[in-house]
Amino acid sequence: MQVRHASLVAVLVAALCSASASAAEPPAPTAEQQAMMKAWEKAGKVGAEHAQLAQHLAGTWTTRQSMWMDEKAPPQVSSGKAVQTAILGGRQIRIDFTGQFEGQPFEGTGLMGYDNVAGRYVSLWTDTMITGFMIGHGTYDAGKRTYTIHNEMSDPMHPGKAWPTREVLQVVDKDHLVQEMFETRGGKEVRTLRIEYTRAR
Repeated sequence: MQVRHASLVAVLVAALCSASASAAEPPAPTAEQQAMMKAWEKAGKVGAEHAQLAQHLAGTWTTRQSMWMDEKAPPQVSSGKAVQTAILGGRQIRIDFTGQFEGQPFEGTGLMGYDNVAGRYVSLWTDTMITGFMIGHGTYDAGKRTYTIHNEMSDPMHPGKAWPTREVLQVVDKDHLVQEMFETRGGKEVRTLRIEYTRAR
């Protein structure tokens, strides 16, 4: 009886071990799961557009800002600093800006990247003058070496409505950038901001 009992225990142990081994092996992914994995892999892949952004934007820059509150009046001019860093394996450029606005300290933080899924450049910005976000998307013109971004944020003058702006960032050369912001006033697009970037040495 003891021999028979021992044999039965051995069979049960072997069966349990076999079941555990089978349970440890994940099932083969379905066709839908494989397609999903490929789509996510493509969405997160760092490509030529991301490398280009890092080449154009990454670094430490001194800045000169000209802001027009009235297009007919001279601009307010100030200086600042921008530290632009490639993050998340090169998927985004983080922008940390410090300067002044009307004599007061000003800080801003943003992201700029390329969305593989949407097939366009994307940006996000917030600063010490707002509590929301400016969200944008746009294109790059290789011939003009220019990024054009269309932004929207909550309009402080008209709560509940969006305030659209157009932003143009020109890569003058490897050490100089020019960024301009345009908004529509009275049905006419006017330039309200110009920032000249010089790479710090």
